[in-house]
Amino acid sequence: MECGPLKQTFRRLPQHVGIIPDGNRRWAERHNLPKEAGYAYGIKPGLELFKLCLELGIPELTYYGFTHDNTKRPTVQKEAFTQACIEAVRLISKYDAALLVVGNYHSPAFPKELLPYTVRRNFGRARIKLNFLVNYDWQWDLFQACVGERAAAVGSSRDFRRAIGSADVSRIDLIVRWGGRRRLSGLLPVQTIYSDMYVLDELWPDYHPEQFIRALRWYEQQDVTLGG
Repeated sequence: MECGPLKQTFRRLPQHVGIIPDGNRRWAERHNLPKEAGYAYGIKPGLELFKLCLELGIPELTYYGFTHDNTKRPTVQKEAFTQACIEAVRLISKYDAALLVVGNYHSPAFPKELLPYTVRRNFGRARIKLNFLVNYDWQWDLFQACVGERAAAVGSSRDFRRAIGSADVSRIDLIVRWGGRRRLSGLLPVQTIYSDMYVLDELWPDYHPEQFIRALRWYEQQDVTLGG
């Protein structure tokens, strides 16, 4: 009998995993639902994956909620994925997480309900750093080093890294993308420079722990050199 995820041992686990939960709209269409209905079905998988990372001892996890470009979609879809992000953050805040929401919070597209989380907040024992990208835009992220509150202190490349909008998010070791698309979609350009990327053809609402375990097993076999 195959061991369950938590009974398995890993020779090497990523210190930080980035999740691109794609395929919600396609999943809805396949189930004869309106496109916007798919986002609500992605909330439970996100919580299940978070708890799996927590139990495996992965120190940091980032979810790609929605981008500023996504807000160009029809209003009914925009409202649906925004509400899904609000609900996901609310649920995760009940667990042992150091929670941070990253995105352009000056934009009207940023949900006001998540403003309290734009500074990292600890819940419970804060056993895992959890980053949630909401109304995220890579240009906004980098531009903060030019015009943001920390811009005046930028005098070197190291200072620049500390001044971007996502400065409190560390380098991502492994990106796992559901839905079959082979692209980063603007995900954290500074932190993903040396990330390994594993793409699953399964759509996000069809998440199963075995899919993530598959990605972790693949990562174990990668030669991580960071360019060296």
